[in-house]
Amino acid sequence: MILKKNINKALYLFLFSHLFLWTLIPSLSNINLPLDTIEALAWGSNLDWGFNKHPPFSAFAVEFFYQIFGNNDWAFYLLSQIFVITAFYFVWKLSNYVLKDKTYSLFSVFILSGIYFYNFTTPEFNVNISQLPFWAISVYLFWKGLNFNKKIDWILFGIISALGFLSKYLFIYILLALLIFFVMNLKRYNKSIKNYFLSILISLIFLTPHFIWLFENNFVTIFYGLDRTGVSNFDIVNHIKYPAIFLFKQIIILIPVFIMANIILKKIYLKINTKNQNTLFLLYINFIPLFLMILTSILTGANIRTMWMTPFYLFLGTLILLVFKKNIEIKNIKKFFIIFLFFFFSSPSIYLAVSILDKTKRTDYPGREISRLVQSKWDQNFINEIKIVIGDEWSAGNLSYHLYSRPKWIMDLKNNTSIITDDQGVVYTGNPKVLKKICPGVFGTIKPVGYCMIGKK
Repeated sequence: MILKKNINKALYLFLFSHLFLWTLIPSLSNINLPLDTIEALAWGSNLDWGFNKHPPFSAFAVEFFYQIFGNNDWAFYLLSQIFVITAFYFVWKLSNYVLKDKTYSLFSVFILSGIYFYNFTTPEFNVNISQLPFWAISVYLFWKGLNFNKKIDWILFGIISALGFLSKYLFIYILLALLIFFVMNLKRYNKSIKNYFLSILISLIFLTPHFIWLFENNFVTIFYGLDRTGVSNFDIVNHIKYPAIFLFKQIIILIPVFIMANIILKKIYLKINTKNQNTLFLLYINFIPLFLMILTSILTGANIRTMWMTPFYLFLGTLILLVFKKNIEIKNIKKFFIIFLFFFFSSPSIYLAVSILDKTKRTDYPGREISRLVQSKWDQNFINEIKIVIGDEWSAGNLSYHLYSRPKWIMDLKNNTSIITDDQGVVYTGNPKVLKKICPGVFGTIKPVGYCMIGKK
């Protein structure tokens, strides 16, 4: 058993170890950054209040780190882990309040290390990872707001929840869960009504620039999300098939949690104290978002992507330990730690092995070398710098990230011709057969992509 005085040290050791391992291993094993990170960096090179696929926060985050660290891959693995461990820390903070035992609060965080979303997938900074700290902090601040009703907590909740929504629209599911809990317990928390509406007002103020962008861009991000779910392809079978597949995948993903819980509990029987507000709160924030996601799939026939569930299970360990707190078997703590350490170290080990053995991944793409070749060809033909790259987020995005001039990325010239002036160097990427025919400058191919360079000679 960990001594009470060493609990904080154990937490910080865990957080540091997680950050260190998951920053170091992909930095050593990957040649190139993952797809979603390159995509966010492409958007970050030409910041706006939204992009064709997602709202803007993930792009803001990576561009902030780029301005500090430049195109060093390890910095973006570090960024991702900072987001992950920040979420862990606020899970710990809320767990301390509701469990009233720092040892169990520590276990509520340790349990998360077995969930696929919080280990193997974390090196790829994307909109799902971007949500994590805001999801955890929003829940924490909302709970504090209800229980202490301090204006500062509600103001911060308004800001943080807006940032979560600006990470990914699915953040609305946790906000709906919190709203439903508030409405269902309105009598108990009636003193918080004014402050709750204040938080909503603050959120709307922060979200206004993005809403304006959405209107100006014909809600492109919303239509992209709908297209990804496949709802436009109506088939009655999908309303049953996709929810069933979704549920099956969630059970598989949560197997490590069930294993750790089973070890630490001497017996498992479901007896939930519904009069306990903390228990009710955790039930709402764990199951309402999940229920709403299933309901979405049933009603629309949407194919829910597994990775979309990344933030949904942050407080699952806290709920398990609160509900079964009296059934924890102290003598099994050592076995629990062995299993925890197994999951903690096996996941980065597997990641490393996959990175070494499988050479067909996006992270093996020679983005830096391709950019060097493009730059060399450019320097042989032109005197100005490359200021703009045009093409998909992967091919053109890699150029934007790796080229020393950090050119702006744009998808295509539609509605963007005005930003190109005579003194700006431009590189088009795309289908080599098409580009070769229409390229008015210097053309080259680095299979399978063609490059058309237009600059000042």
